[in-house]
Amino acid sequence: MSNIKNQSPKSTSRLLRQRATPAESILWQELRNRKLNGLKFRRQYPVSGFILDFYCAEKNLGIELDGSIHDTQEEYDKIREQLISESGIRILRFSNQEILENLEDVKTKIENFITLIY
Repeated sequence: MSNIKNQSPKSTSRLLRQRATPAESILWQELRNRKLNGLKFRRQYPVSGFILDFYCAEKNLGIELDGSIHDTQEEYDKIREQLISESGIRILRFSNQEILENLEDVKTKIENFITLIY
């Protein structure tokens, strides 16, 4: 297994796409090819030295999926989100569990967020 921290953002993004979690794969099937409100989403998109799970440039929206590792890195996630938001990107967070157990609700939350904010 290669160390992703020593790679370029483009290489890291490519590697993360290849190693997608089940939740990422499921949500990607709902976002790809402009399936959600006709918006183009990218996955594993580098921004501000970090990589967003999903990003929509049209709405400046990042979507992050959190697995169990995020339970132990709340402070890091808060700082990371703050730095990304300084680029004008708004972040929506969902747990992997939410994707796996209630995908329709997640899609509705994304659509509502887009409608309310933009």
